[in-house]
Amino acid sequence: MFTHVMVGANDIDASKAFYDATMAALGGEPAREHRGRYFYHHKGSRLAITKPINGEAATPGNGMTISILGDSPEQVDAWHEAGLAAGGTPCEDPPGIRQASLGAVYMAYLRDPAGNKLCVMHKLPA
Repeated sequence: MFTHVMVGANDIDASKAFYDATMAALGGEPAREHRGRYFYHHKGSRLAITKPINGEAATPGNGMTISILGDSPEQVDAWHEAGLAAGGTPCEDPPGIRQASLGAVYMAYLRDPAGNKLCVMHKLPA
Protein backbone atom coordinates (compact mmCIF):
# COMPACT_ATOMS: atom_id res chain seq x y z
CA MET A 1 0.00 0.00 0.00
CA PHE A 2 2.75 2.49 0.90
CA THR A 3 5.82 3.35 -1.16
CA HIS A 4 7.64 4.80 1.86
CA VAL A 5 7.25 6.50 5.22
CA MET A 6 9.18 9.72 5.83
CA VAL A 7 9.73 11.34 9.22
CA GLY A 8 11.11 14.74 10.05
CA ALA A 9 14.37 15.28 11.88
CA ASN A 10 15.68 18.48 13.42
CA ASP A 11 19.17 17.06 13.96
CA ILE A 12 19.68 14.95 10.86
CA ASP A 13 23.02 13.59 12.12
CA ALA A 14 21.52 12.37 15.43
CA SER A 15 18.54 10.85 13.63
CA LYS A 16 20.79 9.19 11.04
CA ALA A 17 22.93 7.66 13.81
CA PHE A 18 19.76 6.30 15.46
CA TYR A 19 18.36 4.83 12.23
CA ASP A 20 21.76 3.48 11.12
CA ALA A 21 21.95 1.50 14.38
CA THR A 22 18.33 0.35 14.55
CA MET A 23 17.98 -0.59 10.90
CA ALA A 24 21.27 -2.53 11.04
CA ALA A 25 19.89 -4.47 14.04
CA LEU A 26 16.98 -5.52 11.81
CA GLY A 27 19.22 -6.53 8.92
CA GLY A 28 18.27 -3.49 6.84
CA GLU A 29 20.51 -1.95 4.23
CA PRO A 30 22.65 1.11 5.01
CA ALA A 31 21.03 4.46 4.29
CA ARG A 32 21.07 5.88 0.79
CA GLU A 33 21.36 9.67 0.68
CA HIS A 34 19.28 11.61 -1.83
CA ARG A 35 19.06 15.41 -1.74
CA GLY A 36 19.85 15.60 1.98
CA ARG A 37 17.37 12.87 2.86
CA TYR A 38 18.29 9.36 4.00
CA PHE A 39 16.38 6.30 2.82
CA TYR A 40 16.54 2.94 4.57
CA HIS A 41 15.45 -0.20 2.72
CA HIS A 42 14.22 -3.30 4.54
CA LYS A 43 12.21 -6.22 3.16
CA GLY A 44 10.79 -4.21 0.27
CA SER A 45 9.81 -1.20 2.40
CA ARG A 46 11.45 2.19 2.76
CA LEU A 47 11.77 4.55 5.71
CA ALA A 48 13.21 8.01 5.15
CA ILE A 49 14.39 10.85 7.37
CA THR A 50 14.58 14.50 6.35
CA LYS A 51 14.69 18.02 7.66
CA PRO A 52 11.28 19.53 6.86
CA ILE A 53 11.44 21.20 3.45
CA ASN A 54 9.33 24.13 4.66
CA GLY A 55 12.13 25.18 7.03
CA GLU A 56 10.00 24.76 10.14
CA ALA A 57 10.84 22.46 13.06
CA ALA A 58 10.13 18.75 12.75
CA THR A 59 7.51 17.57 15.23
CA PRO A 60 6.24 14.05 15.92
CA GLY A 61 2.66 13.25 14.97
CA ASN A 62 0.30 13.02 17.93
CA GLY A 63 -1.14 9.51 17.93
CA MET A 64 1.24 8.33 15.20
CA THR A 65 3.29 5.14 15.45
CA ILE A 66 5.39 3.56 12.73
CA SER A 67 5.60 -0.21 13.12
CA ILE A 68 8.39 -2.28 11.57
CA LEU A 69 8.38 -6.05 11.11
CA GLY A 70 10.88 -8.04 13.16
CA ASP A 71 11.94 -11.63 12.48
CA SER A 72 12.09 -12.82 16.10
CA PRO A 73 11.79 -11.64 19.70
CA GLU A 74 15.60 -11.59 19.84
CA GLN A 75 15.73 -9.26 16.83
CA VAL A 76 13.10 -7.00 18.42
CA ASP A 77 15.25 -6.83 21.57
CA ALA A 78 18.38 -6.12 19.50
CA TRP A 79 16.57 -3.25 17.75
CA HIS A 80 15.46 -1.83 21.11
CA GLU A 81 18.96 -2.07 22.62
CA ALA A 82 20.57 -0.51 19.52
CA GLY A 83 18.05 2.32 19.57
CA LEU A 84 18.61 3.11 23.24
CA ALA A 85 22.38 3.14 22.68
CA ALA A 86 21.96 5.47 19.68
CA GLY A 87 19.88 8.18 21.35
CA GLY A 88 16.37 6.71 21.34
CA THR A 89 14.12 7.03 24.37
CA PRO A 90 11.84 4.33 25.76
CA CYS A 91 8.10 4.74 25.58
CA GLU A 92 5.12 2.51 26.37
CA ASP A 93 5.82 -0.77 28.19
CA PRO A 94 9.19 -2.56 28.07
CA PRO A 95 9.72 -5.03 25.22
CA GLY A 96 7.54 -8.09 25.59
CA ILE A 97 4.51 -10.14 24.60
CA ARG A 98 1.19 -8.40 24.03
CA GLN A 99 -2.17 -9.63 22.82
CA ALA A 100 -3.19 -7.92 19.58
CA SER A 101 -6.06 -8.28 17.15
CA LEU A 102 -3.89 -10.68 15.10
CA GLY A 103 -2.89 -12.80 18.13
CA ALA A 104 0.15 -12.78 20.38
CA VAL A 105 2.98 -10.48 19.31
CA TYR A 106 6.36 -9.53 20.72
CA MET A 107 6.82 -5.75 20.57
CA ALA A 108 9.17 -2.95 21.58
CA TYR A 109 8.67 0.80 21.35
CA LEU A 110 11.07 3.74 21.15
CA ARG A 111 11.04 7.39 20.22
CA ASP A 112 13.74 8.50 17.79
CA PRO A 113 15.83 11.63 18.51
CA ALA A 114 13.13 13.82 16.90
CA GLY A 115 10.38 12.26 19.05
CA ASN A 116 8.80 10.05 16.36
CA LYS A 117 7.26 6.93 17.88
CA LEU A 118 8.42 3.60 16.48
CA CYS A 119 7.59 -0.01 17.18
CA VAL A 120 9.11 -3.28 16.05
CA MET A 121 6.74 -6.24 16.14
CA HIS A 122 7.11 -9.99 15.65
CA LYS A 123 3.98 -12.16 15.41
CA LEU A 124 4.34 -15.20 17.61
CA PRO A 125 3.17 -18.64 16.44
CA ALA A 126 -0.39 -19.52 17.45
